[in-house]
Amino acid sequence: MILARVVGNCVSSVQHPSFDGRTVLVLQPVATDTHTPLGGEFMAVDAAQAGPGDLVLAAREGNTARQVLGAGDEPLHAVVIGVVDEVHLGAPAGGA
Repeated sequence: MILARVVGNCVSSVQHPSFDGRTVLVLQPVATDTHTPLGGEFMAVDAAQAGPGDLVLAAREGNTARQVLGAGDEPLHAVVIGVVDEVHLGAPAGGA
């Protein structure tokens, strides 16, 4: 799972049919402080009604994307699976 910030929408006039009717977002992976960029941006199909500025949880693995979207054998690689409200850092549960 990847913590990321939505930095924009992807719009195209010509696309693979598997993207018809789907929203594609541009994501910037971020550190757990929710602001520090980690690596390069990537595109993901939205399954959580996220929008620009939202902090999201994404999966960047084709099988996960296809299962979440019910996409069968379509060539999808990444998916937004949730909008994150808050990030709390602290001691692990049950540990010192």
